Amino acid sequence: MIGFGRTAKDTAMKPLTLVSLLAALAMAVAAAFLVYELPGLRGASSVRSLKDCTDCPEMVVIPAGPFMMGSPDSELFRGLEPQHRVTVPSFTLGKYEVTFAQWDACVAGGGCMGPAPEDQGWGRGNRPLVDVTWDEANAYIDWLNQKTGKKYRLPSEAEWEYAARAGTTSAFSFGPTITTRQANYDGTTAFGEGPVGENRQQTLPVGSFPPNAFGLYDVHGNAWEWIEDCFVDGYAEDAPKNGGAYRLRDCGEHVVRGGSWADPPGDLRSAARGSATFDTQSPSGGFRVARTVE
Repeated sequence: MIGFGRTAKDTAMKPLTLVSLLAALAMAVAAAFLVYELPGLRGASSVRSLKDCTDCPEMVVIPAGPFMMGSPDSELFRGLEPQHRVTVPSFTLGKYEVTFAQWDACVAGGGCMGPAPEDQGWGRGNRPLVDVTWDEANAYIDWLNQKTGKKYRLPSEAEWEYAARAGTTSAFSFGPTITTRQANYDGTTAFGEGPVGENRQQTLPVGSFPPNAFGLYDVHGNAWEWIEDCFVDGYAEDAPKNGGAYRLRDCGEHVVRGGSWADPPGDLRSAARGSATFDTQSPSGGFRVARTVE
């Protein structure tokens, strides 16, 4: 596996009050412009989220819409990612990657068994669950569905990229480059004109960096995320154009997305694709859940 009767005194004070009001208005306009210009702030201010139970992941409602999936020929470090148009219905997606604390709740509830994912000595709690197989991710999802009566699942590849981009067309949801102040990855190499940064060599607690414009955290870095689709290099010719997952009867590998703490910035691009067999366990591999809108 490779973020409301006038005296002289009143009259004298009136010009000062007017100036204050104009200053407040100017500040409000400046703040609105700042929120518009910075996707992370814009997303954080307009997110609609929900939670089905105390131990359940917090979910963000992703609006429906079309987008261009894949990357342009000019994008640095691109793989076989031919651009194609996809229209994605509204759905919900985990605000954060699933955490060790959420997995432990599933274990306590009798829904998650088998070899316990290892935290590599970095700590559990609010860090992203890693070292988790495809089957273990789906066992957690089955437990959520039984507990809530809802329809949780892994996201499709189109849903994931659409949500990660959050309306952007650049290599990252933050713009044409990325820094280790925005995501957790191996920053010893730079992306394009971006700076060299840190290499923390481990996961960090979810939500440690700004969200994208949809209010999603860690779509770039921290941990790779399991995706529902079967992996085909360069996309399958008959891949769904409606945001659905691409499935095969014999699925040798599943798609993983997002990059991790161990990867260079090119692997964190919104269009970057990876793959792993269903039994892969990796200290850089986790997942986040999706849920069908009802």
